[in-house]
Amino acid sequence: MSNNNNNNNNNQNIDSKDFMIGALVGGMLGAAAALLLAPKPGKELRSDLNEQAVYLKDKSTEISQIAREKSSNIVKTVSEQSNQVATKVKDLTSNLRKDIDKWRAKEEENASELYGEITDDIEDEMQKDYDDVREQELVEQKY
Repeated sequence: MSNNNNNNNNNQNIDSKDFMIGALVGGMLGAAAALLLAPKPGKELRSDLNEQAVYLKDKSTEISQIAREKSSNIVKTVSEQSNQVATKVKDLTSNLRKDIDKWRAKEEENASELYGEITDDIEDEMQKDYDDVREQELVEQKY
C-alpha cells in the first residue's frame, strides 16, 4: 500500500510541476501578446487603418490587373493552341482520306487485274477442255 502512496505522490508532484511550468509559459506568452496588441490612441489607430486601407486598395488593384493580363494571355494561348490542333486534325483527316482513296483505287485495280487473270485462266482451261473433247471426237471418228 505504501508503494501505491509513493506512486500517487510522485504523479501529483509531476502534475503540479507540469501545471506550474504551463502557467508560467502561458503567463509570459499572454504578457507578450498584451504588449504587442495594446490599443493605440484613436487618431493614431485611424491613421494606421487608413494607411492599411489605401495599401490594400492599391494591392487589390494591382492584383486584379495582373490577373486580367494573365487571363488574357491564357485565353490567347489557348485560342492559338486550339487553332493549331484544329489545323493539324484537318490536315491529318485530309491526308487520311487521300490515303484511303489511293488504297481503294489500288485495290480496285488489283481486283480488276485479278478478275482478268481469273477469267483468262478459265477461258484457257475451257479452251483446253474443248480442244481435248474435240481431239477425242476426232480420234473416235477415225476408229
